[in-house]
Amino acid sequence: MPTEDRPLPGLTDRLRLDKWLWAARFYKTRGLAADDIDKGRIQVNEQVAKASRELKAGDRVDIRQGPVTRTVMVKALSTVRGPAPQAQQLYEETADSILRRAQHAETRRLAAEPADSIEQGRPTKRDRRQLVDWQRWSASVDE
Repeated sequence: MPTEDRPLPGLTDRLRLDKWLWAARFYKTRGLAADDIDKGRIQVNEQVAKASRELKAGDRVDIRQGPVTRTVMVKALSTVRGPAPQAQQLYEETADSILRRAQHAETRRLAAEPADSIEQGRPTKRDRRQLVDWQRWSASVDE
């Protein structure tokens, strides 16, 4: 049975921002969502929000995760964290946000591999000995 035929569980008309971010599967725990909200990485209707901010359908939420900012419009509010297909019914990502994420992914794909800049790997034990004027010392050898 497709998920679109089933109603979303736990629907409500108002919900805390941190609970919604958790239910919409942007964060694994409410605590992680609250931490990012406290750091100012989440904006609601272009204003820095608090974790206790109440969302309602139609609100615009900007979520900065790493170098990319996702902009989503709240479609529904649910107190239950369901499977990913149900969580995706809670919001709609804007076309501009999708385009920015695609451009960033393409830029990352075309960027140089960081490991290519390393000419030599980590020095071996023998290399380290040669780098330093290192003399073996032994308590049994009297000088």
